[in-house]
Amino acid sequence: MSLAITWLGHATFLLQSPGGKKMLFDPWVTGNPTAPESAKRLGVLDLILITHGHGDHTADAVAIARSSGAQTIAPYEVAVWLGSKGLQNVTGMNPGGTLRALGLSITMVPAMHSSSIEEDGKIICLGVATGYVVTLENGQTIYFAGDTGVFGDMRLIAEMYRPEIAFLPIGDRYTMGPEQAAKACELLGVKQVVPMHYGTFPALTGTPAKLRELVEPTGVQVLELAPGETAS
Repeated sequence: MSLAITWLGHATFLLQSPGGKKMLFDPWVTGNPTAPESAKRLGVLDLILITHGHGDHTADAVAIARSSGAQTIAPYEVAVWLGSKGLQNVTGMNPGGTLRALGLSITMVPAMHSSSIEEDGKIICLGVATGYVVTLENGQTIYFAGDTGVFGDMRLIAEMYRPEIAFLPIGDRYTMGPEQAAKACELLGVKQVVPMHYGTFPALTGTPAKLRELVEPTGVQVLELAPGETAS
């Protein structure tokens, strides 16, 4: 079995590992204008991985974790906040840490972004924003950047983990745009890039077409998915 990637709109992805483990990244379904109907019927999951606290990455974390039975992994402060909402099977991490779970190796890495949640009209800061490097059962490694700008230590991620696939935001304004994402592909040395965090709102102007124009001449494949579409 190969890795199966399903985009559920914005930065929400469902991945099925070669060993059959189902991982949901940054769950935002309710209120996500690009989420397909299938995103509301995810069933049993093994892991939920959250990169930072913003509502467009955490809004459905508690509900989906409860209904799916999944273990949730999140930056420490986000994990504490989820616990305050009654979520029990949640594991906090910080950048640099590695967890081994269900035959997978999950390393939390830095991201250049903010992390907070809004409650009762107030902003609550929730630690740092992060990304994940996940090594699958067959040795294949992916890099899920979360929300970030490009940063030089992506070279270290390349050197230490050799990811083959990068999931990168391209929307601009709040994250990288296509130009920065193209540089990120170069720093990471990846063979394939999956664009995310674009087109959800008018402010997110970056496009996969622009990214493709920049990276395909260098041999990097752009895997552009429609919401609800699966590639393997």
